[in-house]
Amino acid sequence: MDQDPDQGHHRASSTSRANGHAPLYRLNSNQSSTSIFEEVEMAHDELFSGPMAESLPTSVSAFSHRRPRADSTTSFAYYQDEDDLEPSPTFDEERRSMSDVGDFTFGEDDESNLDIESGDAGDDDYMAHRRRSSTHSRSSVHARLLRRDSATTSKSLGGDGRISQKVYMVNEDLTIVIAGFRTSRLGFVAYGLLCVCTLGLSWLLLRWFPRWQVRLLGRPSPLAECDWVVVENQWGEFALMDVDKKLYGRPMSTIFGSSEKGYMMDDDYDPIITELRMLNYRYVRLYFNQQTDKFIMFNGWVDPNWTDPRAVRVGIDSDEKGLREVVFGNNLIDIEQKSIPRLLVDEVFHPFYVFQIASLILWSLDEYYYYAVAIFLMSFGSITTTLIETRATMKRLREISRFECDVRVLRNGFWRFVPSSELVPGDVYEVSDPNLTQFPSDGLLLSGDCIVNESMLTGESVPVSKTPATDDTMHKLDLAAPTVSPEIAKHFLFCGTKIVRARRPQEDRDGDAVALALVVRTGFSTTKGSLVRSMLFPKPSGFKFYRDSFRYISVMAVVAMLGFIASLVNFLRLQLAWHLIIVRALDLITIVVPPALPATLTIGTNFALNRLKKKQIFCISPQRVNVGGKLDIMCFDKTGTLTEDGLDILGVRVASPATGKFTDVLSDPSTLVPSRNHRSRDAAQDSKLKAALFTMATCHSLRVVDDELVGDPLDLKMFEFTRWSFEEGKQSLNEADDQDQGSLAPSVARPPEEYSDTLRDQNGNNHSPPLELGVLRSFEFVSQLRRASVIVRQFGKPSGDIYVKGAPECMREICREDSFPVDYDEQLANYTHKGYRVIGCATRHIPKMSWVKAQKMKRHEAESDLEFTGFIIFENKLKPTTASVLTELFDSNISATMVTGDNILTAISVARECNLVNKTAHCFVPRFIEGHAGDPKARLQWESIDNSDFHLSDQTLLPMAPPADVDASLAYNINDIRNYSLAVTGEVFRWIVDFAPPIILQRMLVRGRVFARMSPDEKHELVEKLQGIGYCCGFCGDGANDCGALKAADVGISLSEAEASVAAPFTSRIFDIGCVPTVIREGRAALVTSFSCFKYMSLYSAIQFTSVSFLYAKASNLGDFQFLFIDLLLILPIAVFSKFIAMAMDPAWCVLMLATIVSWAGPFPTLSQKRPTADLVSRKVLIPLLGQMAICIAVQAMVYVAVREQPWYIPPRINHEKSNIKNSENTVLFLVSCFEYILAGVVLNAGPPFRESALKNCMFDTSHILEFC
Repeated sequence: MDQDPDQGHHRASSTSRANGHAPLYRLNSNQSSTSIFEEVEMAHDELFSGPMAESLPTSVSAFSHRRPRADSTTSFAYYQDEDDLEPSPTFDEERRSMSDVGDFTFGEDDESNLDIESGDAGDDDYMAHRRRSSTHSRSSVHARLLRRDSATTSKSLGGDGRISQKVYMVNEDLTIVIAGFRTSRLGFVAYGLLCVCTLGLSWLLLRWFPRWQVRLLGRPSPLAECDWVVVENQWGEFALMDVDKKLYGRPMSTIFGSSEKGYMMDDDYDPIITELRMLNYRYVRLYFNQQTDKFIMFNGWVDPNWTDPRAVRVGIDSDEKGLREVVFGNNLIDIEQKSIPRLLVDEVFHPFYVFQIASLILWSLDEYYYYAVAIFLMSFGSITTTLIETRATMKRLREISRFECDVRVLRNGFWRFVPSSELVPGDVYEVSDPNLTQFPSDGLLLSGDCIVNESMLTGESVPVSKTPATDDTMHKLDLAAPTVSPEIAKHFLFCGTKIVRARRPQEDRDGDAVALALVVRTGFSTTKGSLVRSMLFPKPSGFKFYRDSFRYISVMAVVAMLGFIASLVNFLRLQLAWHLIIVRALDLITIVVPPALPATLTIGTNFALNRLKKKQIFCISPQRVNVGGKLDIMCFDKTGTLTEDGLDILGVRVASPATGKFTDVLSDPSTLVPSRNHRSRDAAQDSKLKAALFTMATCHSLRVVDDELVGDPLDLKMFEFTRWSFEEGKQSLNEADDQDQGSLAPSVARPPEEYSDTLRDQNGNNHSPPLELGVLRSFEFVSQLRRASVIVRQFGKPSGDIYVKGAPECMREICREDSFPVDYDEQLANYTHKGYRVIGCATRHIPKMSWVKAQKMKRHEAESDLEFTGFIIFENKLKPTTASVLTELFDSNISATMVTGDNILTAISVARECNLVNKTAHCFVPRFIEGHAGDPKARLQWESIDNSDFHLSDQTLLPMAPPADVDASLAYNINDIRNYSLAVTGEVFRWIVDFAPPIILQRMLVRGRVFARMSPDEKHELVEKLQGIGYCCGFCGDGANDCGALKAADVGISLSEAEASVAAPFTSRIFDIGCVPTVIREGRAALVTSFSCFKYMSLYSAIQFTSVSFLYAKASNLGDFQFLFIDLLLILPIAVFSKFIAMAMDPAWCVLMLATIVSWAGPFPTLSQKRPTADLVSRKVLIPLLGQMAICIAVQAMVYVAVREQPWYIPPRINHEKSNIKNSENTVLFLVSCFEYILAGVVLNAGPPFRESALKNCMFDTSHILEFC
């Protein structure tokens, strides 16, 4: 029932990029279809050829909301902000999962026609989406597409509806223009005649230039009536596709929701849709809405009946399943695999191979039979190799993305096993089936509980617990939002994530006691589907280097044409035969234009990827390798990245009621156990000690899997410190709408036997039951609240207790003021200054507590009026490589910052310990002295953390002179202040971004070294702001909190066990930051290698062009075997040593393979302060290159003149029918040019400071020795 995503391309879309499949195996996606040369680089190589789409949702559980990307340096580069925005759309329009900018006639930017339907991401994000989706330039998508229709509107065409629309795809962060067309009969006849009359040449040209094809064949048509459409995105990528039509026969509201008729009072306005009109663009479905006259993205559909978890448990019937399958398609993430004939056509008719075919014909006409046959055989081998590699790559990705299994589904009230491909939204299936290893779709957990591994999404290897959805979950479910909110994520089952454990509920009054899930999204609409799309269709990197290479080819084409004209004039002067004139002149073009140049630019990247893989660093975006060579700043997460993931507990300090201060550090759990005789402590003190111990034993998110505890490393270390045992409870269905987690058999914590009797009964009653603490209710950790809590009851007692642990800063909000010790702030500052991580604990006793009462208690009720207990102090040890790596980065003039959610003082201490912040310089921390973070008129004061007498100006962030009474001889005096750095909290960062002048924001970004208490979204935004001031920014992290920043960064490196986590372009399986300088070194080496290849290709063309031009002067030329010697015997052995046999077998590639030998050398072991240039047309590159060309030309000119003075000189005899190759000029120029080719490889082989010396490149040395011999 489901249409292949590019089936519509068969009409006119078998054209190059127009068919939308190029990213599957083409090399680069950063080009338009407007130039042959822009397509040349797409003949070969990899599957993943660009950066991942940065807007894609990753995981989710850590994101509070998503920041607008309107100011991102990687999005909407061709758009300009509009000053005037149209009035806000209605709420009903707001619910659409896209931004649709109404009727746009091509070539026009009529602001009055803007009609935005913003993504359903919540009211807070509405203006962000509007700003983003309404930005464009006069040369943008709708302005460039089909300019001949710029003055045409639907009315002028006599149509009844719009002929085009602009759509903003929120999840893809992509703007597209859709234009409707019908095939013109007159144009179709003209097309056929042109193809026949030109022997297929017109078909080939229109294949390369699909815009011309649209102009010839297309007749603009309203979207409601068109047969096919043109889709163009903001990157200039072009696609033609048919409009798919399916019989439906149901009301419009069943697809587009009841909101579409919210303003209508009559059912007549909810018409029956007899035929669905659908587009499938990049595996995203868009359905045509007759009322709005637009194609609507279909990724946020929610059944209006999904209001109660109990109500949806009945599933759907077969009839409903059939209708929904028509709309949603099969539940498969199945990538279309091109057939061998289609791949062959795409490869053979690529401009590169067409150029080679024309060259073969030309050489055959010129009687260069040996050379032509050799090139033909190699071309055949190259095409065969490419087809095999492409099929293997596509098959491998298809195996990764496609998943199908049997699932137990409730249909028509009966359980049955069906293939997972038949699941549709609304289906209910069993999660606790032992044969189910991963979730086949996105869904909501309805009953039971699960522990899942989401490392595929986040790179986070810590298992995540999932609990049943509530009524509140169903009401808040928003499938059109770019990310799943944290409140929903704890109940949300993501497609493709692995099931670590799934348990049935203990009892189920409504049916079988099985764990159930509701299917909410299927196929490519799932989170996994979005990630697969991000790999198939990466966002172009916009790296200037590649664009410049195509410009260079264009310049060379101009030179070739000049040479063609000059040789034509010369041959006419010599009165050669016409067939010889044409053949010789055209042959000059094949020499000058290097069609394989774009592919040579990837040689260095390929070698770098292989070396990185050997070092356990994996990359799914090869173009990011070169970008790594240009990094200016690197951001690091703290815990698990700079410091050890597993924290060690230094001890516990409890508030003493007797002294009003903290006790000494208690480093053994036995010291927290109250004494039986009570002589050493009073009852109040014992109560505090017990509360601290019970908090550590119960307030955590640990789960038991295969008799082992799994969960957050901090919770795990804390619980292990107590030496208690833990038995996880059994989940049941929820009893109340507002509960988070219910349990008939609660989780139980038991003390070790060594002090079990002591804790059993402090009153000395030895007959009381053993101590067991049952967890009646858990409130999970929320990053905004920065705390977690549990409601606990001791078995055998009617009373209960609430235990809370969280950041020390939040304790003041929830605890009674009289419960804090007088040295609270002093001790907190002391430990955080020393780099320790401090967790605060609090408790409250409730005289009567039942299970039902616990379930009905609100979180804000539980976490209020508490009594402060004490601090748990963790040691945050640095990883062994951290300090040395940061020192290496600083020595190479690469800045580094720490971005963490931890306390700012702890972060500063760790930063100084690892040399990220200078130990002898001032570090200034801001605080609000007027207003608060949400007040635009608030004021900040920047104080030195070590000497509060030193301040920064709040207007300029420049140091202010200290007061006169400050002793200038003290450490950190004003003489050292020029090296100052800034440490900023998340709330200050947010205030500066929102309200501070741009100069303050920029100076904070430049001087900031520590960013603490940063939410995941603020980490993401920090990266974008750094990019906004021109930095090439990297990010290295290890957890779910870092996903947004990892994707936004120019180079994101995830420390994860997953070999190719989609959380970041790079994934390191070595869990330290040593991978960062490795990636930078390889990036620099790859970038330098790419430039060397470019220079060599240019020099090669100039050398051979010069040789042939001199010989043309006397109607001579190089011979067949001379060309073979240069291309095969001179270059091919080096190519073999370079592991590029297949690439060397390409026609004309042999001639350029000398460039690949330089790629054998690895990166220079030491990072230099110098950075390689990325500007191909800079003076630094062009002046030396032109100078080398001039030297080579001059040497050949001198030899050409000198040989005529020799006594053995044999002048060429002009043959009007055939070139004379037996003469002294031919021999001398051939020999000289051979040495120039070899010496060019030596001269252009870059070495230190970016690559190893040529002396260490054994293959390079060996090959050149053999060449000289």
